[in-house]
Amino acid sequence: MEQSKIKEIVLEHYGSRARRAAGTDDVVPLEAACCDDSCYVSEPMTDEERSLIKGLYSQNEVAGLPQAALDAAAGCGNPMAIAELKAGEVVLDLGSGGGIDCFLAAKQVGPEGKVIGVDMTPDMVDLARKNAADLGATNVEVHLGEIESLPVPDASVDTIISNCVVNLSTDKPAVFAEVGRVLRSGGRFRVSDIVWTKEPPADAAATEDWAGCIAGALPLQEFLDGLSNAGLVNARAGSVRYLDEERGLASALISAEKP
Repeated sequence: MEQSKIKEIVLEHYGSRARRAAGTDDVVPLEAACCDDSCYVSEPMTDEERSLIKGLYSQNEVAGLPQAALDAAAGCGNPMAIAELKAGEVVLDLGSGGGIDCFLAAKQVGPEGKVIGVDMTPDMVDLARKNAADLGATNVEVHLGEIESLPVPDASVDTIISNCVVNLSTDKPAVFAEVGRVLRSGGRFRVSDIVWTKEPPADAAATEDWAGCIAGALPLQEFLDGLSNAGLVNARAGSVRYLDEERGLASALISAEKP
C-alpha cells in the first residue's frame, strides 16, 4: 500500500478520535481506538477509563487537565515517567494528539520553559490548542506538521517525548534523522512506542493495522539501531510491557541521548 494511503488511514482514524473527544463526532471506529489494545473502544469512555487513561497515568498526574485531552489520549505508555524534565527546558512532543503529555511536561518545565507539540492531524491540533487555552498553558504551542519533517530549528530542543507515534510513520529513518537534527548536545530522547521483540509475523504489516500501531511497529533492535544511526548514543529500552508475549508485541519505554 502506498504511503499516501497509509497516511490517509491514520489521519482519518485519529481525526475521528479528536472529533469524538471534542464532542463533534459520535462515530467511534470499531478497531484500534488507541495504540494499546487494552483500550480499544467502540463506545464512549466510562468515567473510570477517563480518569485512569487505562492505567498509563496516575490520578495525580492527570488531575486538572481538560477532559477533552484525556478523552483524546491514545498512547501505549507514559513517557513522562522517564523524561527527567527540568525547569526551563524546551520539550518537543512528537505526535502530540490532544496534548496530554504536552500539558504534563509544561508543569515540569515551568513558565521559563516551553513545550512544542507537533501533530499531522488538523483535528488533533485544533483540539490541543483549545485544550491549552482552556488550561491557560501559555508555555505550550502546537504546530501542524509531520514528524518526518519537523517545523523546529536545528539544535533547539532539550528533550523529545512521544507516546506511541513513531510506529505510525511510513519513513522512520527520516524521523530518527529529525530527532538527531533538532536535539541539542546533551539532549534526551524519551518515548513510549510499540515494538516487536521477536520476528514480526507475516500478517503484521496488514494496512488496516497501521492506525492500531501494529503494522508499522519496528523490531526493538531496529528501533534502537535507527537512533544510533542518527547520531544518538546509549539507545536502550528501559521497560518492556507485553501486549502479546507469544508473538512478541510489546510497549517499550525507549531512551537515548545526543552527545
